[in-house]
Amino acid sequence: MERRRLAGVALLIVSACGFGSGTILAKPVYAAGMDWLGVLAWRFLLGALLGWAWLGLSTALGRQGLRAVRSLARPQLLAALALGVLFTANSGTYYAGLETVPASLAGLIVYIYPVLVAVLSLRFGKPLSGARPWLALAVASVGVVLAVGGIDPRSAPPPLGIVLVILSPIIYGLWIILSLRLAGERPDRLGHEVTHAGSASDAAATTTVMMTATAAVFVLMAVMGGRPVNPVDVPAAAWPGLLGVGFASTFLAIQTFYAGARRIGAAQAALVSTVEPVFIISLAALLYGERLTLVQLAGGALIVGGVVLAQTAREGAAEEALRPIPADL
Repeated sequence: MERRRLAGVALLIVSACGFGSGTILAKPVYAAGMDWLGVLAWRFLLGALLGWAWLGLSTALGRQGLRAVRSLARPQLLAALALGVLFTANSGTYYAGLETVPASLAGLIVYIYPVLVAVLSLRFGKPLSGARPWLALAVASVGVVLAVGGIDPRSAPPPLGIVLVILSPIIYGLWIILSLRLAGERPDRLGHEVTHAGSASDAAATTTVMMTATAAVFVLMAVMGGRPVNPVDVPAAAWPGLLGVGFASTFLAIQTFYAGARRIGAAQAALVSTVEPVFIISLAALLYGERLTLVQLAGGALIVGGVVLAQTAREGAAEEALRPIPADL
């Protein structure tokens, strides 16, 4: 595996673990008395602040940093802000559903999105190359079905919670495709291959703008809804979870996902990210005593197997048959 692809896979595994940690860390915050809207307002506010701090540090070290934000062309800046607003729908539906849906089940349902991303990439991104990645996607998808299908119906959560959690990956899949289009991905190239002026070449700058827009929407919603936005009004017991969610599942997860996906493409990134349910299940079992059936564990094994299968595929095989006519965003 070439160095660029290996770095992309590593970044995406870090991202998957970061996103997965949010599912776990949010539970004690809910238990402390905060609801999903208060959690998300603080999640993205902290994530955006960390993003700007990182850009400031990069500038101080002589790197592009804050200058990368100023170098974004107006269309790229507006697109990044719009994508940040779209991300509120993804996060809002997921965290609202998480109030009633067990962490392990929510973490499995969300993996509807790799299939959606793979299909959309046939037209709008760089498609999976050859038969092996598609087989791997099928294996991982069967794993998700087994994992979800093994839930005991007698302990099933409310239908509304399930609907909200299902809506989240659909919106997330669209966000992935659009954000990687912004980064320059097309059916004939990956985002990191774009070198023309005005491209969104700095992942840290672009994702910080996105997080800022997401934070602005959620903070406004929290203020209008009477949620605690003053730090002194936040329960003391909620702070460890909020800080963890703000850093691991927001700042770290979004930055590493965007950087990794630019290296290997949206479809491959979504496939690699299927390792997240394994991380969530492990943490949920360790911290909350949640247990899955043998069928669900078998599903988790298939998910991991699908990711491994995809990353052992050779690049460049049989791609032309799937490639549509390129179209710019």
